[in-house]
Amino acid sequence: MSAAEKAPAEARNLSERAYDRIRRDILRGGLFPGAKLQIEGISERYGIGIAPVREALNRLSSEGLVERKSQRGFFVAGISMTALEELVKTRIWLETLALRESIPRGDLDWEENLVLAYHRLARTNRRMPAEEGRDLAEEWEHFHKAFHMLLLDRCGSTWLLGFCSTMMDQAVRYRSLSMNFHPNIQRREGAAAEHAAILAAAIDRDTDLACRLLTEHYAATLEALRGVIGEQGIAEADRGPAAQDAEAG
Repeated sequence: MSAAEKAPAEARNLSERAYDRIRRDILRGGLFPGAKLQIEGISERYGIGIAPVREALNRLSSEGLVERKSQRGFFVAGISMTALEELVKTRIWLETLALRESIPRGDLDWEENLVLAYHRLARTNRRMPAEEGRDLAEEWEHFHKAFHMLLLDRCGSTWLLGFCSTMMDQAVRYRSLSMNFHPNIQRREGAAAEHAAILAAAIDRDTDLACRLLTEHYAATLEALRGVIGEQGIAEADRGPAAQDAEAG
């Protein structure tokens, strides 16, 4: 590779790294809703140049995770119960559509992969109460998304899968923020049994039951978060000056 070709490739790599790290911290609640994202501060925080950071923030702005306000710069996008209700409603619409298309197309490989994904999720879930920490929580989220995406995997539409994946990531942000803001909050006890029931319905090719169980699963999560997030949402101002200053650093 020539020097002329190498420079753009390195710039793209730095931009991707900035994007991945900022996005991860937003989704995991490390960067709070409403927090101002000073480009210089973010650059120093991640050890990545200003230009790649600006490019990453613009990209995240197009995805709705960052807000760009005229003359004021970049801010972590806010959250609210109204937005969460809309997210859950749209997830139910699209994921039940994908599930209805996926189940009849599922073959033996799909079943085996789905069962394996469920067992990985269930195993991690059993470890959560005694050993919960950031690394384990991220492992749980990884297996949780893998299980839900495999349910939809055979729907036949990469567009639909892409939309569902994006909305799953947005849902992760609400869960992470609720647990970061209220450290004593635990994951819903009933969720593990709900996953098992959805798996059984999918393997039995009972499409109507699987879609109903998935709808109830998301509705239950919405109600659990309603008591944590509240009608006004969670904002950076709720954390206090000390926490805000530490994050901006």
